[in-house]
Amino acid sequence: MTPTPFPSPSESTSPAALIAEEGWFVQHLFYHIDHGFWAALTQDEKRQRLTRLTQTLQTIRAHAKTQLLTLSVLTPKADLGFMLVTADLHDANRFEKQLALCLGPDVLSPTYSYLSMTEWTEYSEKEEDASARIARTENLEVGSDAHSARLDEWRSHMKKYYNDRLYPNLADWPVVCFYPMNKHRNVGANWWALDFDKRRELMGSHARTGRKYAGKVRQLVTGSTGLDTHEWSVTLFAHDLFQIKSIIYEMRFDEVSAVYAEFGDFYIALQLPIPDLLERLQLT
Repeated sequence: MTPTPFPSPSESTSPAALIAEEGWFVQHLFYHIDHGFWAALTQDEKRQRLTRLTQTLQTIRAHAKTQLLTLSVLTPKADLGFMLVTADLHDANRFEKQLALCLGPDVLSPTYSYLSMTEWTEYSEKEEDASARIARTENLEVGSDAHSARLDEWRSHMKKYYNDRLYPNLADWPVVCFYPMNKHRNVGANWWALDFDKRRELMGSHARTGRKYAGKVRQLVTGSTGLDTHEWSVTLFAHDLFQIKSIIYEMRFDEVSAVYAEFGDFYIALQLPIPDLLERLQLT
């Protein structure tokens, strides 16, 4: 029997957990496959490596507070992509190393990667503002039973929104778009020189555009200031690539994008289950 070329994945002993005060760690990982090397392997070697891949994915997905998406990337920017979300920085590091070697040391070569963290938005509505808005728009006296009931509804909504931002459940929708972005620091268009109320106003208008696509596009914005090349990364999920193209186009007319935003490369991928992914990548 042909010996296994590398050890099977295992839950090795790690140092003490590194859990962030707030949010989870997010890695977008993209690889090319050396199909020439793969073609030269025997069928037994291929089976062993595919078993290793499957075991690695299952082990990572079974880990607490961890999610892993498997992606087939459109265009030759990459072949294979992973989106990894986990709560422990040691796990984020360990799992990324395992994924890079899941088909053996000579098959996958990284083409692009991005590190970020889930985060809360500072531009969300504050409770005192919500209270005043409810009183003004619904003609309810502050402190009345009706006003208190509406404010309780707002608190419940914001609690869910807070958890969805910091501790998301990734969508299983098939079309995935990833890109990093910055806000300009240009003379005359310096986002960071604007006062908070103006930034909040612009972001509110931007959010209203996004809400037009409710049920069509799901979005996860994660922070990467000090972690990677840009300040944020955006991951969009949809059932139709047209909807992703449409929302990004429409949002570019918002002042917050038209004047202040710059974008990195866009990666478009299809989220596939493991058997379909291996067939798409021509590994089976």
